[in-house]
Amino acid sequence: MSKQRVLTGITTTGTPHLGNYVGAIRPAIQASQSANVQSFYFLADFHALIKCQDPDLVHQSTREIAATWLALGLDTDNAIFYRQSDVPEIPELCWMLTCMAAKGLMNRAHAYKASVDANLAAGEDPDFGITMGLYSYPILMAADILMFNANKVPVGRDQIQHIEMARDIAARFNHHYGEHFVLPEAQVDDNVNAVLQGLDGRKMSKSYGNTIPLFLPEKQLKKSINKILTNLLEPGQAKDPDTSPVFQIWQAFATPEQSAQMRQQFAEGIAWGEAKRQLFELINGQLGEAREKYESLLANPAHIEEVLQKGAAKARAYSQPLLDKVREAVGIRKIK
Repeated sequence: MSKQRVLTGITTTGTPHLGNYVGAIRPAIQASQSANVQSFYFLADFHALIKCQDPDLVHQSTREIAATWLALGLDTDNAIFYRQSDVPEIPELCWMLTCMAAKGLMNRAHAYKASVDANLAAGEDPDFGITMGLYSYPILMAADILMFNANKVPVGRDQIQHIEMARDIAARFNHHYGEHFVLPEAQVDDNVNAVLQGLDGRKMSKSYGNTIPLFLPEKQLKKSINKILTNLLEPGQAKDPDTSPVFQIWQAFATPEQSAQMRQQFAEGIAWGEAKRQLFELINGQLGEAREKYESLLANPAHIEEVLQKGAAKARAYSQPLLDKVREAVGIRKIK
């Protein structure tokens, strides 16, 4: 039985935070250890250019995200871990898929429609400030997925549309040129802990400025946790764990037994300061060893680059033969 191919991309536009870890990195690393799965993980630096025009930030983020995955134990002998821009077959395939993608399909993309709606609400031209990168983003995502004929793509619910678009584009290509691409499926994790709350109680997100960076030094981690939003209930007053970001983050790191114990402490009126102290101890205890590895990796960028180059070679062992077949199919061939 052939292994299921699972592909995940990580956009290189910021420093990884606890929400990234709980929602994407931790489950992906766990999944990569399955004997039945062939995992492809890539640093989406071409995608980063859509929303970030700061070259130093893109570069630094690439370094930090690569170091994060390696520090947390990604087995690069088992998983294929590469930088998107190191696989030149991806942008070439993207162009071929662009020639198959219907403009009407792209017009319906959520990110594009949201930008148009925001422009209209502000009294601007509908396409004001919208780049072709933003508009064509789903086609590049389709190329990322179809390049390796991924069976499953773990995504949040807001990304399901992009997987459906990849399926539409692949089906249209297959109809014109023969069966070259697997139709991918979205793999959605409905785990309540998959979306972590941030400092202000909203979804932890760089765009909200409410994140807790994953590998903060101990003192800064403690300070960040102390900033988590709480209500004015005094020590001794029962607190509702189900509406508390402190408890929700606790639950994402704790065992079921630890969660039950903390739920009991909330019922007994634990002081917010004590709850946050325990949360700091829990997170710091789980991430301390990985933090040391992360700092060591950042101090040795040549090693990170070596790992990525090895990953690119492994990825291209798949992408080059497929692109050769696709080129042949569309008529880009040597003249004989």
